[in-house]
Amino acid sequence: MVTRNSDEPALGRRSFLRSAALLAAAAPIVTEASLAHAAQTAAPPSGMALHGQSPNAPPSGAVLINANENPLGPSKAACDAIARVAPLGGRYDLNGETDLLTRTFAAQNGLKPEYVEVYAGSSEPLHYSVLAFTSPAKSFVTADPSYEAGMYAAKTSQAKVVKVPLTKDYAHDVKAMVAADAQAGVIYICNPNNPTGTVTTKQDIIWALENKPAGSILLVDEAYIHLTDEPDTLDLVAQGKDLIVLRTFSKIYGMAGIRCGFAVGRPDLLAKLKPFGQNAMPITGSAAARASLEDASLVPTRRKIIGDTRRDTIAWLKAGGYKVIGDPQTNCFMIDTGRNGKAVFAAMKAKNVLIGRTWPIWPNAVRVSVGTPEEMAKFKIAFKEVMDAKPTAIGDHVQHAELDYYAIL
Repeated sequence: MVTRNSDEPALGRRSFLRSAALLAAAAPIVTEASLAHAAQTAAPPSGMALHGQSPNAPPSGAVLINANENPLGPSKAACDAIARVAPLGGRYDLNGETDLLTRTFAAQNGLKPEYVEVYAGSSEPLHYSVLAFTSPAKSFVTADPSYEAGMYAAKTSQAKVVKVPLTKDYAHDVKAMVAADAQAGVIYICNPNNPTGTVTTKQDIIWALENKPAGSILLVDEAYIHLTDEPDTLDLVAQGKDLIVLRTFSKIYGMAGIRCGFAVGRPDLLAKLKPFGQNAMPITGSAAARASLEDASLVPTRRKIIGDTRRDTIAWLKAGGYKVIGDPQTNCFMIDTGRNGKAVFAAMKAKNVLIGRTWPIWPNAVRVSVGTPEEMAKFKIAFKEVMDAKPTAIGDHVQHAELDYYAIL
């Protein structure tokens, strides 16, 4: 016979799992795609959709430099891998593609496989990490401006959101972030930062780890790390530090629409994400990701292509007297337009060039993703025309529409 005392832990665990599942379902997982789409649909339309095209799709021929995507797309090796495994798609994972991916990544980075969890992108583990380590008593600390998804997850866990301005060099102010709340649950560092493209040094991240509040974790989002020459923080994971590192194949690997990413951390930390759910990986995503990792030339080649295009565009902007914020090192940068940023967004959209959104702390700044050289040439023409024109009052309408969307989240 099972006694009451022996049953209590099982009931407690079941209750926790039910609570975690309800919490995970309480709000949508916010992604770069959803935020970019919100900004796009909030602005007045610039053209009608073609027959057979979704009304939410961008106009035909639009320059899409609004969502930090990689216009180069998946590599040939990744496409070949997808073609190879697609006929096996009637089975969940017949050949163990996800396990092979896990072991490949772990071996390449000096990690044990149990320190790596595979997800369909990095949005899910970002969301679940915030839910797992924040609460009404444990806050979420983030830079301002930075990637917003963690703040929306913190609303779900009813955690206080503490926003700390960037330094004068537009890096994360780690000392101010660590000091911001002694009851912090998560200190989120997006490095390189979205939207500024600027870098926080590894030394600063190590300092934050050594001085953070007891019981908190660092959530280090390295979605853009391959686009710089900066060192990553995976060795700190291998040392057993209190951090979870996020990786995605959406950026330099060009797999935003295919979906694959990692949460990397100590097994006991990753275990806290499990109650919030984890869907089976599509074998196409796992196979494409592994093929991308095994292509030794992919990262340096693409880093140079995207970096050269970024440097050319920024040089053109500075030569024209436009203000680029900081020293961007990745596939996006911000421009202080000196006028309502949402109005600039709308005016660019009217010219069939979709640029990125604004952030409340810098309402005059817009984010621009790096496209192909041909796309950036069109951006230059449209941006000059918009900035040479008289500012319009359209920004107020756009701002209110966008805020309505955000209120739903």
